Amino acid sequence: MSDWLDGRRALVVGAGSGIGRAVVDAFLQEGARVAVLERDADKCAALREALPEMPVTEGDATTRAANDDAVAAAVAAFGGLDVLVNCVGIFDFYRGVSELDAELIDEAFDEIFRTNVKSHLHSVRAALPALRDAASRGSTSVVLLTESTSGYYPGRGGVLYVSSKFAVRGMVTALAHELAPDIRVNGVAPGGTLNTDLRGPASLDLDGKRLDDTPGRAADLAGRVPLQVALSGPDHAWSYVFLASDRARGITGDVLHPDGGMGVK
Repeated sequence: MSDWLDGRRALVVGAGSGIGRAVVDAFLQEGARVAVLERDADKCAALREALPEMPVTEGDATTRAANDDAVAAAVAAFGGLDVLVNCVGIFDFYRGVSELDAELIDEAFDEIFRTNVKSHLHSVRAALPALRDAASRGSTSVVLLTESTSGYYPGRGGVLYVSSKFAVRGMVTALAHELAPDIRVNGVAPGGTLNTDLRGPASLDLDGKRLDDTPGRAADLAGRVPLQVALSGPDHAWSYVFLASDRARGITGDVLHPDGGMGVK
């Protein structure tokens, strides 16, 4: 424990599994106080059992109400909020436009962009008053949104997933410009990740399919990148720790790429 986040008050949205759950553990290890928002009731129960002192809000991050409730719970527990992290997302399992039934496009678009983009917007808007209040009191307020390597290199997702992650890239840029100098806004763009519960949209009948169940996934992920590593949530979590800390006080509107070196392939 190095106390990089000592005393920081954080809300992690989408914290029940995968990268979000790893961010919770890393933030706690580094001295932060953490509250969470999670949609899945079983994951909420597991969080409460493992971390009984942590405020856990059960709700859908794509809605205003759930984000408002989670922010209110964090502020009530900690007296304020310094860091917002959003790790919410669903995957389209590489579905190209030629493979999308025309009658499903409207519903699939709405579901993927509602989850991957609107949830981020709602969480930032809900947290904004508390983050600004913390900044006015001398804290360094931070927003961290989860992008994806899919938004930077071709072939790492289907047309809807990739375009939704491009939208998150744009949101990071727009928010960083708008909210400076009081709030730093950055992204983390993980590569393929082991041991996640990342699923597909119900509109494409993919909500029961888990990306992590793909046969030979570890070898496939390692084989894609120069470092020949298959990364997991804890590997990515340290990028969030760094960006949330004062070590990154000069960074906003930027992104970290824990992806095994995709950019030099």
